Amino acid sequence: MEEIRRCGWVNQDPLYKDYHDKEWGIPVHEEQKLFEMLVLEGAQAGLSWYTVLKKRDNYRLAFDGFDPVKVARYDEAKVAELLSNEGIIRNRLKVQAAIANAQAFLKVQEQFGSFDAYIWQFVGGSPIQNHWTTLSEVPASTPQSDAMSKDLKKRGFKFVGTTICYAFMQATGMVNDHIVDCISYHQA
Repeated sequence: MEEIRRCGWVNQDPLYKDYHDKEWGIPVHEEQKLFEMLVLEGAQAGLSWYTVLKKRDNYRLAFDGFDPVKVARYDEAKVAELLSNEGIIRNRLKVQAAIANAQAFLKVQEQFGSFDAYIWQFVGGSPIQNHWTTLSEVPASTPQSDAMSKDLKKRGFKFVGTTICYAFMQATGMVNDHIVDCISYHQA
């Protein structure tokens, strides 16, 4: 039986394999999913994606399904509730960043018609198709993620450094960073 080849960062957990095979690198244009990934990538700062992925369902419950309209209205009582929730990463700065990002997200939607229209401009509206043969070739940031980070920060977004922006771009299919011999390379 032939072994299924995946990107080297994928561990043996079925949750992780499923995320890699069915989500990572697939272009996302749905507003709420883009907001979810923005929040989760910010929550990942200093941690592994695997840690965040295992808590994603708890995040979805705690953050009202990542509805940016609801999250933008969170008050200090809701922040306190979130900080007591063991199912998410209980970091005050990250929780407050999710709220600030929801508010900024709504402003971007208002200005550009959708967050999708705004965010995809950083890759010219279609995915960048990379052709990496090893994980060591995959960059941590690019000029596009630098530009995205700078513009998001200017608009009031938090936890959107260039490395976080590049991880967001990978996760939402703005770039295809699957290794060329990965089973998902041609699916993205």
